[in-house]
Amino acid sequence: MDSLTLVMLAVLAVLVFFMFRNGRKRKKDQEALQATMVAGADVMTNFGMYGTIIAIDEEANKVELQIAPGVVVEIHRQTIARVVEPVVVDVSEDSNVDSIDSLTEPEFGQRVADADTDTTEQPKKGDA
Repeated sequence: MDSLTLVMLAVLAVLVFFMFRNGRKRKKDQEALQATMVAGADVMTNFGMYGTIIAIDEEANKVELQIAPGVVVEIHRQTIARVVEPVVVDVSEDSNVDSIDSLTEPEFGQRVADADTDTTEQPKKGDA
């Protein structure tokens, strides 16, 4: 066999290796997602709808998802993209709300360039 054939076979072997590796990783991620899907979990679907899981039907592979108070839709289990974790805002005791006001924000209608320069009037070209 010539060197070109060996290189082509090596490239093919590398591609097949990465294809199987990616498939295993995707399957592992899907299994981890399925383990975190329980009734009461807030989730996002593949099509961007947020809701709370009400019930999971393992045999039919369906999930009842409450998208608004009193509105429950039934979707396929695999359309759930991720479990949404609640965002916790950490406000330390040291932070001071007044410190936000101390920033030099321009007033409404004030030019940004005017806010950074001295506010004393400069003589105009015609004034001398």
